[in-house]
Amino acid sequence: MMSNFRLHLLSLSLLVGLAAPLGAANAQASISSVGSGSVEDRVTTLERISNAQAQLLQQLQQQMSDNQSDIDSLRGQIQQNSYQLNQVIERQKQIYQQIDSLSAGSNGAQASGGADAAAAGAAASADSGSSDSTSAAAPAQTGDANTDYNAAVALILEKKQYDQAITALQAWVKKYPDSTYQPNANYWLGQLYYNKGKKDDSAYYFATVVKNYAKSPKAPEALFKVGVIMQEKNDTAKAKAVFQQVIKQFPNSDSAKQAQKRLAGL
Repeated sequence: MMSNFRLHLLSLSLLVGLAAPLGAANAQASISSVGSGSVEDRVTTLERISNAQAQLLQQLQQQMSDNQSDIDSLRGQIQQNSYQLNQVIERQKQIYQQIDSLSAGSNGAQASGGADAAAAGAAASADSGSSDSTSAAAPAQTGDANTDYNAAVALILEKKQYDQAITALQAWVKKYPDSTYQPNANYWLGQLYYNKGKKDDSAYYFATVVKNYAKSPKAPEALFKVGVIMQEKNDTAKAKAVFQQVIKQFPNSDSAKQAQKRLAGL
């Protein structure tokens, strides 16, 4: 777009530059012809000069109109890019605020992984590049927290419809905030986003598990995975702090052992 804009400006400048000598040449031709020839010939010459000037003016106006259109398009693109950049910055801020608040918002509960943790491990090993097998929408909610949760998890483990599962789980965590499956649902969302390569969203949901459900069996592994994501994002300082917190907060967990290994390699 910018290249076309520059070409338009160059064309405009060339046209303006050519207009003066053309006008002068035509003027000289008309002056030299005024004293000779018939009146009809002189009128014809003047008409030809006038038509040429009118055509040149029309071309200049068209060039100006095209340039204005390019400018308006560039302005719109700049505004859109600025909005998207602001959205990314705000999302990053929320992620790091969530991670920074883990220590303050968590108590020292210790727990081991449960059946859902094993299932989440199976989801982690699934092919993250695979697409949904069908385009079916997420199942409608029934009003029963357990039934809807199981239906959402079935989209992951049985139907491999990961995008639909994300939609279903996001709707579920909003509708059933008091359910005992909240830490599980948030953990699933963290794992699903991680498999899709959306690490910021993944870290957000894993951090939610630790911050809001520190006594859940999911908390140690969720906190460990936040550290893994920070390490993969090359934020070594943040990764070390998270791994150290895993060891301190959940010293007897498998996640603490894995965190110790990660720390040794940093």
